[in-house]
Amino acid sequence: MVDAITATAALLPLLTITYLMVGRFWPATRAMPVAWVVAIGAGYLGWNMGPQWIAAASINGFITALNIMWIVFGAILLLYTLKETGAFDSINSGFAEISEDRRVQVVLLVFLMGSFIEGAAGFGTPAAIVAPLLVGLGFPPMAAVVVALTGNLMAITFGAVGTPLIIGMIDIFESVESIRTEVLASGYGSIAQWVGDIAVWAATFHVIVGMFLPFISVAMMTRFFGEDRSIKPALEVFPLCLFAWASFAVPYWLTAYALGPEFPGILGAMVGLLVTVSALKLGFFHPDEEWDFADQTEWPDHWIGDIQPGKSIDKKGEVMADGGEVSSKKAHPPVDTTNEMSLWMAWLPYGLMAALLVLTRVWDPLTVFLQNTLVLQWTNILGTDLSNSIQVLYLPGAVFVGVHLLTIPIHRMETNEIKTAWLETFEKIAPAVVALLFAVATVQIMLQSGAATGQDSMLIVLSEAVAGIAGNTYPFFAAVVGAFGAFLAGSNTVSDILFGTFQYGVATDISVSRTILLGAQAVGGAIGNLVAVHNVVAALAVVGLVGEEGRVIRYELIPLAYYAIMTGLLALLFNFVLFPGVF
Repeated sequence: MVDAITATAALLPLLTITYLMVGRFWPATRAMPVAWVVAIGAGYLGWNMGPQWIAAASINGFITALNIMWIVFGAILLLYTLKETGAFDSINSGFAEISEDRRVQVVLLVFLMGSFIEGAAGFGTPAAIVAPLLVGLGFPPMAAVVVALTGNLMAITFGAVGTPLIIGMIDIFESVESIRTEVLASGYGSIAQWVGDIAVWAATFHVIVGMFLPFISVAMMTRFFGEDRSIKPALEVFPLCLFAWASFAVPYWLTAYALGPEFPGILGAMVGLLVTVSALKLGFFHPDEEWDFADQTEWPDHWIGDIQPGKSIDKKGEVMADGGEVSSKKAHPPVDTTNEMSLWMAWLPYGLMAALLVLTRVWDPLTVFLQNTLVLQWTNILGTDLSNSIQVLYLPGAVFVGVHLLTIPIHRMETNEIKTAWLETFEKIAPAVVALLFAVATVQIMLQSGAATGQDSMLIVLSEAVAGIAGNTYPFFAAVVGAFGAFLAGSNTVSDILFGTFQYGVATDISVSRTILLGAQAVGGAIGNLVAVHNVVAALAVVGLVGEEGRVIRYELIPLAYYAIMTGLLALLFNFVLFPGVF
């Protein structure tokens, strides 16, 4: 039994993060370095970690964070490249031409297109991109943010080409000797193979619980932003919502099963888009009457910020009035109505990206070459047994940057467009660097705190304490723990880093499936993104509504509660009734 003093000492870094970010509203860029200092103090005083192990663990964390940043940098660079070339405007216009019904547009742009962007880029980019697209179509900015945050939830677990599971679990579990030994002893050939099974369980949770996700997005729009304040209009497109879910869910789950954690969001969304758009073009699933918002004169003031819905925006990002007069307000461009790029040309870079990502993962000679070329490795960091590396060419960041370079001649980008894409990428990624470096370093100190002296680490101490309190009911709360981590850090990846090992320890202590429980953790990390302040602020900023964070979070608590409760019930069912023998 863990004594209270030891458990409290182990909890101090997490309590620090919670207090500073929730209680004091500190940004992660300030809170995470403080938590790192607290983790150092706890490790040094409570676990007898010497300066050598503290420094080595921190460096190990920094290297892992750099792996994440390389992926995110490439993904965002490609995203802003297509924004500069007008490809996103063409894609958006293509969706708008299929149907002017707002409910249909939510299914296509938020659930399917948003899921594709999440699968490719992750890290809060879907809401920041989709919300202004919706505003450009005439959605109230508040409604655009609420539905844009909700709709891509199923893809978040596999966002940025599987980063939450690849970096948040594979890399972390590889650094914990006891976990690696147990996993290999259970019959798995590697940690990566085991995390592949975790990905399948996470996809299984999502497929079942996410069946109603497109409908929930539409229902929230009609209930809170419709003229009649009712979910009845949403019921009229329920068949479309269900068809879109199935079109996405089947390839999504099969991809998780066959290819692992990197491609479910991307391929599921691509197939879902193709099938759903084709069905709509053939005349299926269109509602009898088009649904739209009430006249803008009837909208409450808090629905609209600095950007007027339905306005086109010039190349510099200045809002254009209907007559072409430039106003003084700035925004990211939702729609460029003068863009004439064809749809196939607009989609071509993403097609190349998907093809290259699959090729580099399934063609063994190429995979081996990339894994062993341009590898930055540090073995036995500062004389410890910790080692880490950056596979520069194998990580998806290299594919993203490669496709960016190919897009320059394909879309005939001008020098100023290339420069703007790079500057916006650095601007987007810069705030995350400090937070991510120190968040991962903090977790590594907690993970390695017992390595030098043979004690249980801080996270093992915490898992034993929680197991003693919650007992066999804990699987119901596993997703909530994951959601809490994402709420704090604004990232599913960081949630998995913070709590993956903790969830493994609890599962071991209460004798339930580690694989299933970590699948619930991966889903919980996605749920928490709905209310992560970082994501909410980013989405509100691009539609000119900064300051309405509290209102948006209250809306998002509805899908969060549904998803967390249903995932918890399934975790209990899977662990104790249907699949009790899973590792």
